[in-house]
Amino acid sequence: MTEVDASTWTTIMDVVAALCLLVGAFLTFAAGVGVLRFPTLLDRMHVVTKPQVLGLLLLLLALALRVRSWSAVSMLVLVAVFQLATAPVAAHLLSRAGFRTGKVDEAALYPNEMPDDDADDDDADDDPAGRPQQH
Repeated sequence: MTEVDASTWTTIMDVVAALCLLVGAFLTFAAGVGVLRFPTLLDRMHVVTKPQVLGLLLLLLALALRVRSWSAVSMLVLVAVFQLATAPVAAHLLSRAGFRTGKVDEAALYPNEMPDDDADDDDADDDPAGRPQQH
């Protein structure tokens, strides 16, 4: 087996970092365009949480491949973990607030399983999932 010298590995890592940087920048840009273009709150939240998080992770990977310092890479890992932990929670809270304030068209949701705040819990006609029975 032939050995590969260090400069070849450096070049390969730089090319992979450049590809990750380009794809991550494209996904982040697409998320920004989607926020401006999509009409509803739920569509906008989807475009912010899905490609933006992946784009950021790719940008962080590109930076880690380029910097190659353990202290910097450990900080980038913390940023990635924090982003993965907070993006779904923030999206959930925003969607819940939008739903409760009337910013979400309930007719577009199928099925609507969010209970009303003032609904009675003692309805005998409800099934175990909380949906009213059709009579």
